[in-house]
Amino acid sequence: MYASMLSVPGGVFSDFERLRREFDDLFGGWPGPASIRSVAPGSFPAVNVGHTPTSIEIFAFAPGLDPAAVEVNVDRGVLTISGERAAVAPEGERATVYTRERFAGSFRRAISLPEDADPTRIEASYRDGVLRVSIARRESTQPRRITVQ
Repeated sequence: MYASMLSVPGGVFSDFERLRREFDDLFGGWPGPASIRSVAPGSFPAVNVGHTPTSIEIFAFAPGLDPAAVEVNVDRGVLTISGERAAVAPEGERATVYTRERFAGSFRRAISLPEDADPTRIEASYRDGVLRVSIARRESTQPRRITVQ
C-alpha cells in the first residue's frame, strides 16, 4: 500500500507533472536570480527563493529539525542545505502505522546562486521551523547614483 495517494506511481497527477517538465525543458524553466536544481515536487525541505536590492533570500521550510543538525554550505556558486530528520512514529511492540506522509531521513537541496552573490557574507538562522539564509550581493554590482559635477 502507498503512504499517500498523491505519491502513487502513474497516478492521476503524473501526466500533469510530465507536461510541466516538458514546458520547463522547452522554455528553460522560470528565470530568476537563483535557481533550484532539478528536484521532484514534494522534495524536503520546500524552499522559497527571492531577492532584495541588497541580498538573495532563501527560506527552507523544515519543521521538526535540530538546527545543529542542519548544514549550509556554499561551493562554486551553489548553496547546499542538508541534514537529517528523525522519524516520528508510535513506539511499542504492538504499534502499527497506517499512513506516513511526513518525510523522515536524510535530505539535500542545492540552489544555484546568481553571479552577484557574495559567498563571504552569508547569514543563516532557524526559527519556528523555517531556515532563513541571507546572502549579500556584491556591492560592485548594485546600482549606484553618480552625481554630475
